Amino acid sequence: MENFTGNKNLTLETSDNKRREFLKKGLLFGTLSGVAGISLVTGCSDDGEADVSPAEDLMREHGVLNRIMLIYDACKLHLVNGDQFPLEIVQNSALIVQNFIENYHEKLEEKFLFPRFAKAGQMLELVQTLFIQHAAGRKITEQIIQFGKMKTLADAGESQKLVKLLNDFNMMYRPHAAREDTILFPAFKKIISKNEYFGLGEDFEKKEHELFGSEGFESTVEKVLTIEKQLGIDDLSKFNAQ
Repeated sequence: MENFTGNKNLTLETSDNKRREFLKKGLLFGTLSGVAGISLVTGCSDDGEADVSPAEDLMREHGVLNRIMLIYDACKLHLVNGDQFPLEIVQNSALIVQNFIENYHEKLEEKFLFPRFAKAGQMLELVQTLFIQHAAGRKITEQIIQFGKMKTLADAGESQKLVKLLNDFNMMYRPHAAREDTILFPAFKKIISKNEYFGLGEDFEKKEHELFGSEGFESTVEKVLTIEKQLGIDDLSKFNAQ
């Protein structure tokens, strides 16, 4: 099994103590590549406040992910009810996940956060699980994209397969994102220096602009909103409790 150091030849030990020692040693292989070359500037504005901290950056990207999962929920409901809707909605949503979440957001976590937890010897089991879920999520997303390329679903069996993929993705990523937001990200600030922490905020923003332009986050949110409008779930008041 591949771990989040990228080493496919390493396998997890069954003994709890050996497993923890393995994870710590294995994670450290990725530490130097994750730490080297990071800017140590403060990432602060003239008034001394950070523009966007690493945790804030990652958590708002989780907001994009959560909105995609609401889109997946709506698509599942249409499929279960036998309602017709453009399958390109599924494809476009999954492409946002692939490009913005998997190829950008998760790569930041794997390169800059996970190795630092390895170096600190903290939360090794959690981080390994998160890494494994990243890999599983990418496989699910690729299958969703393939379904989205179809003009129509061939039969009820195909519809059920897509429902399962959407459900599997949401069932995994809702607790995944919740653990990161409430456990991993708050702890991250405590294991590195203040300068390094805010320097990472600048590095994250530079990478976002490099991949998606100066309005990368905002333009991605606009794409999500366009899909929400297609499904009629863009009005927040529709989600009011009765």
